Parts: sequence; structure tokens; C-alpha cells
Amino acid sequence: MKLQTSLVMVLLSTHCASGAAYSYPRAQNVTWSSTNFKTILSWKPKPSADYSYTVEFSVAGGDRQRNHHCIRSNATMCDLSVSLTELKSCYSADILSEPPLGTTSDDTEFPHTASPIFCPYQDTEIGRPTFNLTVHEWVITLHVTDPLTAVFKDDHQLSIRDIFSDELQYNVFYRKQKSTGSKMQTFSSSVIEMTNLDKGESYCFRIQAHISSRSEKQFGQMSAIKCSHNDEEPILKVYSPAVIAGGILFILLVIGLITTITVIYCSQKRKALKSGTEECPLRDV
Repeated sequence: MKLQTSLVMVLLSTHCASGAAYSYPRAQNVTWSSTNFKTILSWKPKPSADYSYTVEFSVAGGDRQRNHHCIRSNATMCDLSVSLTELKSCYSADILSEPPLGTTSDDTEFPHTASPIFCPYQDTEIGRPTFNLTVHEWVITLHVTDPLTAVFKDDHQLSIRDIFSDELQYNVFYRKQKSTGSKMQTFSSSVIEMTNLDKGESYCFRIQAHISSRSEKQFGQMSAIKCSHNDEEPILKVYSPAVIAGGILFILLVIGLITTITVIYCSQKRKALKSGTEECPLRDV
């Protein structure tokens, strides 16, 4: 009888020990977000004081690794930007629910949730570029600044041009400043000369990166709008003929009024001076 009781107690304790590992909630809604290779793994829910999260990741088919910032943490995100060094490889990750930092456990396995597969070279979003424009002899030149990435090589921060090289192109959307319809051209350079525009017109531009080799996410975020300004526009393009005619008429009326007032004033002045020795010359207008 005592032997049976002991066996039951051992089985119960073993069951409780193994069951304790699975008392921690599993991570849910595991997602990747990445822009210019700044890559964040995130999930829910926020852990209680009773447990924490650890992130393990690996290249597909490779050994599991850990980022030391994401071991037994109470955060629900992990920045893996500097860990995913093989940009053209694909990665998977597991979020383990473990005891809090500073506590021990006899368990060797903990609840975990696998992430979707993430391939940095194909999946990272391309952020919005910035650009300046210059106008010289009716030619508008766009000078695009390639967005910087979270990738460093030899202490040098790489741009998307450094990583994608000739695969990187820019779509330029442009329209006349007073028009709503736009056109688009694609260029491979970061210095873009717009030579097919109408002379004497002001234009507005937006730019986005384009990587045609991707199966998805070929297009980057759109830049802010910038417009050229033509300081030599003919006056007839700036103001309508009616406005110009009205302005000329107003000027003539003002000149006529000043002339009339001057003549009347001088006439009265001469009458007041009976001696006739003081003369008031008419002003040229």
C-alpha cells in the first residue's frame, strides 16, 4: 500500500512539474515590421510579473540564436536589425514564455509561438526619399538623397543604393503646378534631369523608390511634394488680360486726378497773389 501511494505521489509531482511549464500564456499576433532594414519583431500580450519572454531566431535551417536584449524580458517587441546580417536569407523566430528574469526553473521546455518567415531583402519597406531641385536654362534637375538603412559595414551606415545597387530605381511623378493630372517616369540615377518639360512652366514633383526585382513590395513610400518656381514667367501668364487692363486704367485715373488737383491749386494760388510776382509752375506727372 505504501509503495502504491509513493508511486501516485511521484506521478502527480511529475505531472505538476511538467504542467507548470505550460501555465504561462503563449505569445500571440507575432508580426514583423521593417523599414529600410530597421526590423522589429512584436507580439502580444504584455506579460504579468509571473513570466517573461525570450526571443530565439535563426536563418532557415540554421542554429537558433538569441539577442541579449530580448532574453527574459517583459517587453513585447525585439529589435533584430543588427542580428539579421544575411540580408538575402530568410529568418524565422520563436517567442518563448519563460519564468521572470532572476528566477529558476527545472523545466527544459516552455510554451513558444513561431513567427512568420521574414526575408529582409525582399520584405523590408523602403522609406520615403528626400530631394532638392534646381532650375538652369529651363532644365529642372532633381537631386535625390538615397534613404539610409539600419545596416552598417565597416562603421559606415549603408544607404538603400549601397544595398540594392542597380536594382534601385526612382519613379518621378510630375505635373504642372496649376494642373491636377500627373505623369510618371522611371530613372535609375539619383540625379535626375527633367528635360521634356514645357519652357516657362512651374512643375510639382513626388518621388518613390522602385525595385522591380521584388515579387512584392516593389514600391517605396512616396516623398513629400516639391515645386519649381519660374521667376521669368510672362506677365500675361501670371495675370489675366482683364486684370492688367484694370490696373492700367486705375493708374491713368490716378494720374489724371493728381494733374487736375495740381492745376486747380495753382490757379487759385495765382488769383490770391494780386501782385503777380510769385508764380507756381505746373508739375510734370
